[in-house]
Amino acid sequence: MSAQILVLSGPNLNLLGSRDPAVYGTMTLEEHLAAFTVVAEGFGARVDHVQSNFEGQLVDQIHGARGKYAAIVINAGALTHYSWSLRDALDVFDGISIEVHLSNPAGREPFRHVSTLAAVVDGTIAGFGQLSYELAAYAIRDILNARSE
Repeated sequence: MSAQILVLSGPNLNLLGSRDPAVYGTMTLEEHLAAFTVVAEGFGARVDHVQSNFEGQLVDQIHGARGKYAAIVINAGALTHYSWSLRDALDVFDGISIEVHLSNPAGREPFRHVSTLAAVVDGTIAGFGQLSYELAAYAIRDILNARSE
């Protein structure tokens, strides 16, 4: 199987490893991406990554992914809870889309309980810390395999 996967990381995720380790753990974003990439490359996928603290740049990346990427994995950070523009961009993406969170937003502050993305992604993986990204890679593998049968 050969597929391209785009991993999008939203605001403040560049601070993983040092930002509130009790909530987000001590792994850096680069370490999470490395673990994801090992799984993805294991089933023949190629991984690209973009981290941005700017909503519009993430929207542009989703638009550019149409017809190019088989899947998008997005950890939109705080944008998850209020970004209708990310939601609308993901809604017209023609591949697999998975929302990822290291922590469990439903178990945190009330404003984090809402995801504007949940209704338009194929699934959400949340609360598994360092395993969250790897679980997303396995989910993509299984969905792609099911679609090719």
